[in-house]
Amino acid sequence: MAEESVIDVRSIPKPERHPLIIKAYEELEVGTGLILVNDHVPEGLRVEMVREYAEAVEWEPLESTEDEARVRIIRRAATPAPRVVLDVAELTETVEDSGSVWQLPTQHRDLDANVIALSPGGEIREHTGPSLDVLIHVLAGAGTLETETGTIDLSPGQIVWLPRRSRRRFLADAEAGLQYFSVHQRKQGLSITARS
Repeated sequence: MAEESVIDVRSIPKPERHPLIIKAYEELEVGTGLILVNDHVPEGLRVEMVREYAEAVEWEPLESTEDEARVRIIRRAATPAPRVVLDVAELTETVEDSGSVWQLPTQHRDLDANVIALSPGGEIREHTGPSLDVLIHVLAGAGTLETETGTIDLSPGQIVWLPRRSRRRFLADAEAGLQYFSVHQRKQGLSITARS
């Protein structure tokens, strides 16, 4: 077995540490690891790496001193591990304010995914969509989607395709509000406001 590399980040500026360590982790062969030496227990890094790689990363604290925290980081799989990121049954159906109530938390991804909740009577004002296709899955409530050519009634269970650059406006039911899951290639978020 090859000797593990040791990365001592104590003299490296803090903003540069996580990217350096993650790059070194991504260069590891599956089943190998590296030893990280830091001036504190790197709990923030552990949370970030588990969020990104899930069970593909193994984190093993090693003997440390007051001035030197050591941890072994092992690459258990070639890619981040699949995982459940949300159980929609845990979302509250009624919201007081409109907005994104959940976002796909990983940083290194090709997708953006959100759960958007519009309060009763809330809206996403008319706009031209981005230069990419978007799928939405209506989760709860009701509402309408106004398009350039008409109106689509929205109800739970529907999957709706929003073609790139299409005109759209979402209006939530005045009593039930509207909640939907949105997935698309990475892009900037939408601005969601309550209807006046």
